Amino acid sequence: MQIPDGKKVYFLSDFHLGVPDHASSLVREKKIVAFLERAKADAATIFIVGDLFDFWFEYRKVVPKGFVRILGKLAELTDAGIPVHFFVGNHDMWMSGYFEKELNIPVYHESRVFEFNGKKLLIGHGDGLGPGDHGYKAIKKVFRHPLSKFLFGLIPPFFGISLAAYFSKSSRASTGESDEKFLGEENEWLILYCRELLKEHSYDFFIFGHRHLPIDFQLNEQSRYINLGDWIKYDSYAVLDGTALQLKFN
Repeated sequence: MQIPDGKKVYFLSDFHLGVPDHASSLVREKKIVAFLERAKADAATIFIVGDLFDFWFEYRKVVPKGFVRILGKLAELTDAGIPVHFFVGNHDMWMSGYFEKELNIPVYHESRVFEFNGKKLLIGHGDGLGPGDHGYKAIKKVFRHPLSKFLFGLIPPFFGISLAAYFSKSSRASTGESDEKFLGEENEWLILYCRELLKEHSYDFFIFGHRHLPIDFQLNEQSRYINLGDWIKYDSYAVLDGTALQLKFN
């Protein structure tokens, strides 16, 4: 895919809309919508790399209340012919057609390779990748199983969404400040994951979210690992202008 002259590809992640409360989330939502409005002027493509919501579940005829500003802005972007791509995160993995049908946004449940101007990018949310964290990996398999989704869908929305929102907030709180410290290249599991992949294939950029810490790390002479940070604390994002990819702050 060739990026037109004067256009850019934007990458954002981890908005976690819905926490810690409605008022704070609304302020953050308006800030993100304002950013997307500015990006609209020169965006060739926009990638949202997971955890847009702190919780999301699509019942057969019900979706969580709220978030009308961000959903409206995404619809406006795709209606204007700007492609938007969405990768599910660990907080909004239960998607099943709403974004595709209502917003014309493809939804990816696994990492995926894209190529722009000859640059090869591996993009994904990043949860459950790399060594260790076997407990989460096991839980992830259970939650992503179609039977789990079906059984949760049997719970009435009032109880189901309330219960899931509680556990989602508990999960985020349990990580505490650990997400905000660089652990060193030998302990950063996404760096280790990228290096393993580079033994078999070449990539110019690895772009992930989930970590909540903006990271720009040179893996070798050709490859860089970018973590997009979040819009809770850092308001960080990445932009590819056709030749260079930069990690920036709003």
